[in-house]
Amino acid sequence: MNKYLALAYVALLVIMDQATKLAAVNYLRPVGSLALVPGVFHLTYATNDGAAFGLFSGGRWFFVAVTVAVVAALAYYFVKLPHTREYSWVRLTLVLICGGALGNFIDRLMKGYVVDFLHVTFINFPVFNLADVFLVVGTAVLSALLIFVIKDEPVSKEPAESKPAESKPAAPAVSEHE
Repeated sequence: MNKYLALAYVALLVIMDQATKLAAVNYLRPVGSLALVPGVFHLTYATNDGAAFGLFSGGRWFFVAVTVAVVAALAYYFVKLPHTREYSWVRLTLVLICGGALGNFIDRLMKGYVVDFLHVTFINFPVFNLADVFLVVGTAVLSALLIFVIKDEPVSKEPAESKPAESKPAAPAVSEHE
């Protein structure tokens, strides 16, 4: 995936996230919650001015600054990755993480909080949004790839020693008298 296609995918993820959050504000905020599968999955309007699961509430500008740094680092890493098939999944995870980070970044910058609306109720899981899904899935898959799949061999800075070619044992000499 080249950088222009990656930017298009990131933009698409951000648009999906922002469109669903806008729908949550317009249709869910007035009713609060809507059970899609009662007792299992609801659409529930909520806001979050902290990090994941409401941690570090009130850190708006800290999160804005961290997001800028993280997205810049991921973009740099994306550009520096080798253009081999082995790294195509890594590139996809970086796109997911950037799309999620930017989706929540826009909310924090414009509103001071993030709009959440997806609610898994059978385990009392905190309310979340599409950007959170992109972030979690991207980070989980990237972690798995880095731990189990990507095997970078250390590159030696010294030239390989030249080994003399191993000689084959000579065939036994056959005498004429045998």
